[in-house]
Amino acid sequence: MTRRLQPFVALFLVAAVIGVPLWLVVATAGKSQGEAVDPDLSPPSTWHLWENLRQVWVDADIPAALFGSLLIVVPTVAVVLILGSMAAWVLARRTSRLTAVLYALGISGIILPPAVVTVVLLLRQLGLAGTVTGMIGVYVGIYLSTVIFFVTGFVRTIPPSLEEAAQIDGAGPVAVFRRVVLPLLRPVLATATILICLYVWNDVFYAFFVIGGRVDTLPLNLFQVASAGLYLNNWHLIFAYVLLMSLPLIVTFAIAQRRIISGITSGAVK
Repeated sequence: MTRRLQPFVALFLVAAVIGVPLWLVVATAGKSQGEAVDPDLSPPSTWHLWENLRQVWVDADIPAALFGSLLIVVPTVAVVLILGSMAAWVLARRTSRLTAVLYALGISGIILPPAVVTVVLLLRQLGLAGTVTGMIGVYVGIYLSTVIFFVTGFVRTIPPSLEEAAQIDGAGPVAVFRRVVLPLLRPVLATATILICLYVWNDVFYAFFVIGGRVDTLPLNLFQVASAGLYLNNWHLIFAYVLLMSLPLIVTFAIAQRRIISGITSGAVK
């Protein structure tokens, strides 16, 4: 009897952990200012969700912040995936001691925190402080290890005979990677894409120190708006902003969820 109840208990706990905070955000975003002064789980007496979303979209200048976020996230994800997958392919196919050392160095960024002060000083010396290029470079350096870790494990499950067959047909290393390896990496790259997007899209810490408000992103914009007192005690607008900021990631995850699960099991377990 106990074993039969275990799956239902697990599902209930997962639903509670995920559903309760989600309902708090949605319910508070749909309330009026008076009802949202003390956020709780009670539903709003009258739903004002669309009105609050519309007000936040206009007053907080979300389109400009959305453009700033995309300007940083899209190049960061593209560069990290390309460089990380190419490096992982080489590291997975070489078995020397030097390769093992390089692989250890490559994934060390997962556990070693970056030195923020040193990074900012280095960017100032290079003239990249406060620029989109500098911010992208910082994110690439931080999250490249994550891609190398996932993709290397996945590449090791790909039979080398596929690459050897392409080489026999006269394909060079670049052609082998582009035509044979890269299409097989789609599940794990989907996983890495979601992870990197999640980290970069919601980041306010590194963005605050590196670009310092010179480029507006969604998290920085929310921080500045809340700090300026524009949304003081307006919890319904803050939660509505959080909803709008989360929608792109939710849509992306919903579309790529099957590839994400496949990539995690193949890249991390194997």
